[in-house]
Amino acid sequence: MSKYHELMERKNEIMLKSVKINYSKYEKSNIAFDYEDMMKDTGYELQDVIRIQKETGVGNTPLLELRNLTALARKVSKTGEAARIFLKDESANPSGSFKDRRAALSVYDAKRKGYKGVVSATSGNYGAAVASQAAMRGLKCIIVQECYDSKKIGQPEIIEKGRKCECLGAEVIQLTVGPELFYTFLKVLESTGYYNASLYSPSGIAGVESLGYEIYNQCMERFGKEPEGVVVTHAGGGNLTGTARGLKKAGAINTKVIGASVDLTGLHMASDKDFNRKSFTTGHTGFGIPFMTWPDRSDVPRSAARPLRYMDRYVTVNQGQVFYMTELLSQIEGIERGPAGNTSLAAAFVIAQEMRNDEILIVQETEYTGAGKHILPQLTFAKKNGVEVKLGDPREEVLGKNIIIPDHPSKIFIKEKQLNDYKKSLIRNNLKSSKATVLNEEDIEFLCEETKLNKREVLDIIQSLDK
Repeated sequence: MSKYHELMERKNEIMLKSVKINYSKYEKSNIAFDYEDMMKDTGYELQDVIRIQKETGVGNTPLLELRNLTALARKVSKTGEAARIFLKDESANPSGSFKDRRAALSVYDAKRKGYKGVVSATSGNYGAAVASQAAMRGLKCIIVQECYDSKKIGQPEIIEKGRKCECLGAEVIQLTVGPELFYTFLKVLESTGYYNASLYSPSGIAGVESLGYEIYNQCMERFGKEPEGVVVTHAGGGNLTGTARGLKKAGAINTKVIGASVDLTGLHMASDKDFNRKSFTTGHTGFGIPFMTWPDRSDVPRSAARPLRYMDRYVTVNQGQVFYMTELLSQIEGIERGPAGNTSLAAAFVIAQEMRNDEILIVQETEYTGAGKHILPQLTFAKKNGVEVKLGDPREEVLGKNIIIPDHPSKIFIKEKQLNDYKKSLIRNNLKSSKATVLNEEDIEFLCEETKLNKREVLDIIQSLDK
């Protein structure tokens, strides 16, 4: 047996040691597991989470009204109306993104359980958040980062994130795209005995619940009502899951949770050829759809990020529109922020035009910008990789060939995605993975919870898969 396969055979054992969670105890049957029991076993109530985050300056971020952007949305709206657009400014957190909420609880948990350090596999803002929180708590930190194509060329945004992790005291292991990421991650966990600060652990998701909780309470305090909608940039699903759970715990009943991703359909995330022909490293369909339809593809046996349990709507936007919205936010609101949050902002600009003037739409997060994360190095890098950048109609954008910046705000659009298609895929993946010939009531009930469908709808989908 090769070293790779030998290590993979031990992955569950390594994971158990690295988080001290016995995931097997939540298994109920062929398909079902007890998700809520797993979340409760973090041992932290929401008020505990808020207290822990406050210790390191995380949370309680401002809710900013984008008056000029709202006015522009109303100007180009077909009805002349648009909801008031607000921005939850998560760049105010210590490392500059909402990921500090996830990292704060995970790193605290590692310290409480006696670990000497933390490890995370991420090329995104989470690495910087883990490094920042580890520095505050006096723990060692290692970040395993998928960074380069086979020619050792890396995107400016990814290089910038690695630089920030190092600046915050972490050791950064940079890899080329491919299967070695998870293999190296497991090797590091086993050799160091450090804590797995996974994006997908119960602690990682519970940390984001404070974000949804704050959004609800800030709206109630200022406007006396919950927001009509919250738009969340969707990638691995933890952002949306945690925010929605926090909204629910705060008391939100009617708030619609809308996922938004950059459409990168056709560009394979693990392809060496495609790796540098995309201009977004997160918040895109390459993560958003696979993690939505099969959450347990993550680096823990059972992911706590399960977006289809909470998502009311899913839309996509093009790359050029997000770059446009990034510049628009800077120039008419005086707020310079990074690309991830501006994915949901681009979607919110269109969704707001479907709503009334007296309604409230929240863009749920921002992130810091600078160096490689800025739009200028990103677009310059795209040109160097043979991607044409031009003004025009974003509907004509061809992935991997061009990036079209809208030449007028009225041309910003969203693509509506059919959630039932993804729910069907999730059910298919569960059936395929379990190889169960007969599903019991627990399995059916679990699939209902996973998809927000009733029993009849789930059974109809299962029947259609047999045809």
